[in-house]
Amino acid sequence: MPDNPITPKLIDHVVIRVSRLEPALAFYRDVIGCSIEKEQAGIGLYQLRAGQSLIDLVDVDGHLGQLYSSAPARNAPNMDHFCLQVDPWNADAIIAHLKSHGVVVGDVEQRYGARGYGPSLYINDPEGNTVELKGPPAAT
Repeated sequence: MPDNPITPKLIDHVVIRVSRLEPALAFYRDVIGCSIEKEQAGIGLYQLRAGQSLIDLVDVDGHLGQLYSSAPARNAPNMDHFCLQVDPWNADAIIAHLKSHGVVVGDVEQRYGARGYGPSLYINDPEGNTVELKGPPAAT
């Protein structure tokens, strides 16, 4: 069998379809700390920088969003969840920040991820999508 020419390095971007664009933009900008890198309002695409990756928001009322017959709903979300690696990790400060924005925060638990076991917590964005915030791997 030949070697596989595909060598994944990181998640380049995730695309999230949103029904309420402004609250979603505010959440990822003000709560998560992403910056708006590129706006393509004509097609309903807004790209936010998340470290080395992008989070793309697609307005369901825009051109791209209307390619599907229905918008995601709380009982039929876009995906199970996606995970953002957070560095530095200060759980108390992160939780305080999230709560100051009215975000309900799950328990900090040790979970397995791309870099091994480490602390993480779950939150939901305004559309009901689950976001995992993950700290560095535990020392071995």
